[in-house]
Amino acid sequence: MQTRFLVDPVHYERMTVAELRAAFLVEDLFAPDEVRLVHWEAERTILGSVVPRRGPLTLDAPAELSAPFFATRREVGVVNLGGLGAVTVDGQTHGLGRRDGLYIGRGAREIVFASKREDDPGLFYLVSHPAHASLPSARVSQGEAETVRIGSQADASLRVLRRYIHARGVPSCQLVMGVTDIEEGSVWNSIPPHTHHRRTEVYLYFDLAPSAFALHVMGPPENTRHLVVRNLQAVLAPSWSMHFGVATGRYAFVWSMGGENQEFEDMQAVDVGRLR
Repeated sequence: MQTRFLVDPVHYERMTVAELRAAFLVEDLFAPDEVRLVHWEAERTILGSVVPRRGPLTLDAPAELSAPFFATRREVGVVNLGGLGAVTVDGQTHGLGRRDGLYIGRGAREIVFASKREDDPGLFYLVSHPAHASLPSARVSQGEAETVRIGSQADASLRVLRRYIHARGVPSCQLVMGVTDIEEGSVWNSIPPHTHHRRTEVYLYFDLAPSAFALHVMGPPENTRHLVVRNLQAVLAPSWSMHFGVATGRYAFVWSMGGENQEFEDMQAVDVGRLR
């Protein structure tokens, strides 16, 4: 498991492009027949991937957790971005199609990922936070997610937001998770931009064409920087940093948050006139 350390706004000002990418961008997250994990100090977030191509893969506890099993003190959110698959939690199997999600509660002892077809494996993306209570594991399909259409054509920001794990849907201790699709002809994923003073957020960009890329804008409004992001790459967004982006073609992203509260609307909009 990799570890990413926190960066404060003062250090951020002096960072090179390479240093920014090393601190905030997770590039090689998905690999066939591997479980890959990244621990980020903010909210003790763990993000990762499981790609079971030739056979099932078990989510074991890394040595850094000093725990008998991964979910001893944690909850886990999963979204499948690939072919048909399943996640078995303590003997109960949850089938997950493309874009289906799963919440795994604290205390789950055995978590096993499997794909239906070797030539079209599941691409299981996961995010985990510490949990203070044990809540039941629950599957949520894309069709069952709370869905709203937001943005405007005038701002080139029309998008469909689906909430999977949230206070009015599948409950959790602190994890909030969902998927947003940018509609054809739009490019911006959050206008106006915003920050979350009481939470941190992770974006996982997907459905980007091989030749396409996204520009993920970050930093304080008066001192912005950007990251060039490709398909299936994740960006870590600390609470002091804005996070919004634009891309060369249509795309989607999995968003997840952890922190003091679970109110989706608890955000601080940034006047675009402040951006520098």
